[in-house]
Amino acid sequence: MISVQEAEEIILSQVRDYGVEEIPFEAAFGRVLAQDIRCDRDLPAYNRVTMDGIAVSYASIEQGVTAFRIRATQAAGDEPIEIDELTDCIEIMTGAAQPITADTVIPYEQITIDNGIATLATSTIKMGQNIHFKGRDRKQNDIVTPFNSLIDAAVINIAATVGKVTMAVRTRPRILIVSTGDELVEVDETPADYQLRRSNSFSIQAVLQQHALEADMLHLPDEPFTIENEITEALNEYDVLIFSGGVSAGKYDHVPKVLEEVGVHQLFHKIKQRPGKPFWFGAHDDGQLVFAFPGNPVSAFMCLHRYFVPWYKRTMGMADDRKIYGVLNDDVTFTPALQYYMQVSLDFNEQGQIVATPLQGNGSGDLANLLESDAFMELPADKSEFKKGEVYRIWVFKNVLQ
Repeated sequence: MISVQEAEEIILSQVRDYGVEEIPFEAAFGRVLAQDIRCDRDLPAYNRVTMDGIAVSYASIEQGVTAFRIRATQAAGDEPIEIDELTDCIEIMTGAAQPITADTVIPYEQITIDNGIATLATSTIKMGQNIHFKGRDRKQNDIVTPFNSLIDAAVINIAATVGKVTMAVRTRPRILIVSTGDELVEVDETPADYQLRRSNSFSIQAVLQQHALEADMLHLPDEPFTIENEITEALNEYDVLIFSGGVSAGKYDHVPKVLEEVGVHQLFHKIKQRPGKPFWFGAHDDGQLVFAFPGNPVSAFMCLHRYFVPWYKRTMGMADDRKIYGVLNDDVTFTPALQYYMQVSLDFNEQGQIVATPLQGNGSGDLANLLESDAFMELPADKSEFKKGEVYRIWVFKNVLQ
């Protein structure tokens, strides 16, 4: 067995470049930018009024004018309307362009209007107030979103704002999820007492979807010849194969041997960790990668988050050096010399710290325990006693801010 750190280094050494493609901006959510997005004009593009009210010349305020004749009303999108006299004003709406001859906006809350005359109800007025000035946020040709950024709702917003109708994004790997085992039946079938419904594949697929990844699925029986034929074909069609099951030391765990026979070289098999010790990882000479996770649900789920997701982020060029830590909320004892990924629920204390409460569960087959968990806490292999209040790294798989 190798250490977690060694396994991580080997996996991250196998990053790939799958190229770049151009897609419509509205279909880019969750993808990774392969270009800088720049402003096509200043942001904002004009001096933009930020409150409903009246626009006046500040010179009139300096001269003591307190009542203004409303010359016209200007809505957002209207061409600016100018004033000729210091005693004139424009009734103006949020989002409208500031008239050149009116440099200050006084909101409705600070005026009264009667018979077309707006009268001030305040003496506290500053020149240029309630105007978002042209270019204050960004200048034309400024970078608003750099390449390798994850495209979220804010990036979609800015892309629309600057007229970026198509976006260059990093091409995603073609992924196949492979489950094995004669004990597995389809979800819509009624299993016998000695069978299980095939669930791991759908769990893996759902996690991939959270990262805007698509994947096909294949189920294989515990039969070496069939596995070999199907995997040989799959290696011609996919960049990454994610296995669930068939990688332990059992008589029917054929996957490692078959993968070697079809040209996928083992880079490691078994990690000093719990759960997920039998994890197998390899690479084909043509560049395809195989992540072969154990069949136990929690093992596969943990390995996916701990190893595949960081590999994918590194492959996409995203920054992956941010680490999240939590404060252990109870004493824990774990005696095997293995890195322990303990399921925890997360909360926040009054000091703003993430507090991790252990959820021991019933081992790596306890899929139901994941329903109560928010993250895995990584407890180092060189200790067996872990005390309340100690801080360790966590791998979050649920949105704990909602």
